[in-house]
Amino acid sequence: MNTAMDTLRIALVGNPNCGKTALFNLLTGSRQKVANYAGVTVERKEGSYVSPSGRSVHVLDLPGAYSLAATSPDEVITREVCLGTRPEILPADLIICVVDATNLRLHLRFAMELRVLGRPMLLVLNQMDAAQRRGIRIDVAQLACELEMPVVPTIAVRRAGAAALVSMLDGPLPAPPSAPPADLHAEVRRIMRGTVEMSADMSRIEDRLDRVLLHPVAGLLILAATLLLMFQAVFAWAQPLMDAIEWAVNALGAWVHALMPTGALASLLGDGVIAGAGSVLVFLPQILILFLFILLLEESGYLPRAAFLLDRLMRSAGLSGRAFIPLLSSFACAVPGIMAARSIENPRERLATIMVAPLMTCSARLPVYALLIAAFVPQRDVWHVLNLQGLVLFALYAAGILSALLVAFVLKRFAGQGADAHLLMELPAYRLPRLRNLALGLWERMRIFIKRVGGNILALSILLWFLASYPAAPVGATLPAIDYSFAGQIGRWLQPLFAPLGFSWQIVVALIPGMAAREVAVGALATVYAVGTDGGQSALAATIATQWSLATAFALLAWYVFAPQCIATLAVIRRETNSWRIVAWTTGYLFALAYAAALFTYQLTRWLT
Repeated sequence: MNTAMDTLRIALVGNPNCGKTALFNLLTGSRQKVANYAGVTVERKEGSYVSPSGRSVHVLDLPGAYSLAATSPDEVITREVCLGTRPEILPADLIICVVDATNLRLHLRFAMELRVLGRPMLLVLNQMDAAQRRGIRIDVAQLACELEMPVVPTIAVRRAGAAALVSMLDGPLPAPPSAPPADLHAEVRRIMRGTVEMSADMSRIEDRLDRVLLHPVAGLLILAATLLLMFQAVFAWAQPLMDAIEWAVNALGAWVHALMPTGALASLLGDGVIAGAGSVLVFLPQILILFLFILLLEESGYLPRAAFLLDRLMRSAGLSGRAFIPLLSSFACAVPGIMAARSIENPRERLATIMVAPLMTCSARLPVYALLIAAFVPQRDVWHVLNLQGLVLFALYAAGILSALLVAFVLKRFAGQGADAHLLMELPAYRLPRLRNLALGLWERMRIFIKRVGGNILALSILLWFLASYPAAPVGATLPAIDYSFAGQIGRWLQPLFAPLGFSWQIVVALIPGMAAREVAVGALATVYAVGTDGGQSALAATIATQWSLATAFALLAWYVFAPQCIATLAVIRRETNSWRIVAWTTGYLFALAYAAALFTYQLTRWLT
């Protein structure tokens, strides 16, 4: 038994989507750290808090698992920690099994499996508020009696939603439960009959929704319409906010130039720092709108259904519907998308998902797409409902998705069958998205984006300003000053390689820092075309519209559909696969596809126009 001053070590374990990580965040707050388990790339979260009685509680958030019969790297870690056989992790004093109160039939089976370990345990009934709204009534006392362990209701998304759990952790450890009968599914059904009452009305409503949303034809049409609406909104809703940010950036740059005497420092601050970072920051509204839709789909319970719906299509390419979630995550950034592939059991399918995730159109491409579409695609209504610019953006995203499926199909032919088992996954209950969760998700994305603008993008903008400003043009020079700079020399040296694509040396200069962060390409173009803070994104769009041909613009769009990944993505591929060979193959095929697509697009557009 632990005394008040002991350190209590607890391990949170449960199925994916049970709210386990939300509970971990509620308990530990900011007192967390993230690290990798020794020898593998699976991350672990650890945190701590001090209980009201003064006890130090150390909390370990284990990867989500459906069973102790591990089939993925995540589940192997969870099994080993629960068994106490992971050498670098001290055995937990208490295992806390977190279950979704709205989906007990699936989650209780894992809890019954954990009972076999003979370790002190308690069960957390999370999302009790959602269960009550759905008319689900749970006899907590009877459930505790049946499971032979304490059962604690929680609402992990509320500030005091774990007060009962914190109070219980201040007391003595519960006795280990006895092992359950061998037939776990039958035992779960028996326990459910005696402890849970469910509303038939809510079940009927969900069944009706699923009959439509999971229909092989109607479901796919609804999914396509949802994605089309998302890309329409990126242009239609964001423009007023983008105009406001652009005005603020221009005003700040003009103020700096008016305040400071003409010279290198004023140029650095106004044309390098403010113009460079501001040319990327202006696209923040579009990125947030994209993430708002993704969060809405995730919070509502629709994303797993979309994965199930696309399973047959993806299976033909050597993937399964389980790869849909990592690939969708890659729309935000390929780094978390690649890391999410850890949940895929089949090693070949996991590798194929990692290699095609970079083809998903990440948010870093959006500033480039938005700039080129605004410059070359007119704002025109289609059928009085759709926006032509939004349709072009939708087509670019669709091109990335289709390319990923084609590449996965080729990998399947050369590396053998990828998805060799039917998709089994949990379909969570439908729920209304919580405004607090949406706000926190958008705030986190905005914080990451602004930090990126203030870090890598700002540093690259300053470097580009230096390369475009020095050395100065010689006396009597007849060409623009940038032609004599380091940037001009580098661009002209590499330009013959990209000439068949219709790329000028200015575009070549912008492509180079885009390997570090794609968004920087917009700021780089503003720098090499000497578009300062007095015009912003609108002036840059007008400049390239007059200096580039339509074929060049479309070729650059095609390039960025396949563009070789940023350095951070290549680094995470190396970390996840532990293979430089995979990194080289991924970089090589992406570069080859980008070059071929841009060449074909440029030549075809020239021929047609």
